[in-house]
Amino acid sequence: MSASEHKGMIQVYTGDGKGKTTASLGLALRAVGHGRKVIMLQFLKAQDTGERVSAQQLAPLLTIIPMGRAGFINPAKPEPEDKRMAKKALDYAKELIRLKACDILILDEVNIAVAFGLIAVEDLLAVMDSRPEEMELVLTGRNAHPKVMEKADLVTEMKNIKHYYDQGVPERISTER
Repeated sequence: MSASEHKGMIQVYTGDGKGKTTASLGLALRAVGHGRKVIMLQFLKAQDTGERVSAQQLAPLLTIIPMGRAGFINPAKPEPEDKRMAKKALDYAKELIRLKACDILILDEVNIAVAFGLIAVEDLLAVMDSRPEEMELVLTGRNAHPKVMEKADLVTEMKNIKHYYDQGVPERISTER
């Protein structure tokens, strides 16, 4: 099936459970297996991760672009640099959409960027409206805005039932990073 024959959907992976980015990467892996081009923009991530290393092996069909800075953001008082970088990531997403640069565009942690006030929900909704009909758009991150979920075609909420972090197990290379 060519990209022009494929109707894209808007998918949202949200919730307080683990697996939102991982779910989007599973979708990306499946798409790459069918020859589809996938770009993931990481709004709040800058550290080296296993998925970025893997994406290099699957290039040019899978590209992951970190657009955040290292470290955590204070949700009560984000730094101006965080806002600038989130706006830059959203502007880049707009350009990728305008150019029809990929079949699937994943905006990783964009829901958090909205929840933290780094970008306006109206701006994200405009991006959702601007996507070509054949492009799949995937939005990840906790605290998806109700308007974003309403506009989406699919919303999956990951629910935290039990997590080893709660028992003091630190982040593990190859499973969390």
